[in-house]
Amino acid sequence: MTATSKPDQAPARSRGSSRARRRGARNRDGNPPQNPQNEDDLFDVENGGEEGSSTPRDANVPALHLSELKALHVSELLQMATEAGVEGANRLRKQELVFALLRNRARRGEPICGDGALEVLPDGFGFLRSPDTSYLAGTDDIYVSPSQIRRFNLRTGDTIEGEIRTPKDGERYFALTKLDKINGRPPEECKSKILFENLTPLHP
Repeated sequence: MTATSKPDQAPARSRGSSRARRRGARNRDGNPPQNPQNEDDLFDVENGGEEGSSTPRDANVPALHLSELKALHVSELLQMATEAGVEGANRLRKQELVFALLRNRARRGEPICGDGALEVLPDGFGFLRSPDTSYLAGTDDIYVSPSQIRRFNLRTGDTIEGEIRTPKDGERYFALTKLDKINGRPPEECKSKILFENLTPLHP
């Protein structure tokens, strides 16, 4: 008897080759697509963070903003890293010092926040771009998963604020785990927003 595939199930070879093509592709900003595991990052209202997060958040500790660290001089970051017990801190570049300090904070369950202007890429995910780089692609961009973009009907140009996490092994970017504000408003208020081109013009 010849085995047949289920109608709603693509052959394994097709799925694998499709994933390989996605991994090998590059976006218009010159960066390869983000690690596919980030596609599962979800906005979780109940626990206030990424679903499956193993580190509990400390509600009594104020959030540290990514932009605060980026604004510091490398000597200040080095001093903070030394005080935090970061190994080999004097051999790290500025971005590596920022990553190390944020990872140290995340291990203690202390929240980290970030913001930026969203650019949605053809692959379905997006990045929060910073005004520090004139909204161009940079190493400090924050990854936004397709599920978040779909759930909150996010569009290129939206200003996003929220809680982020540091890159996991094999990843290059910070990742958004909780949306706090979209264009200065609570996320739930923006789900049913009307696109600008669909608005009715008012004439004087």
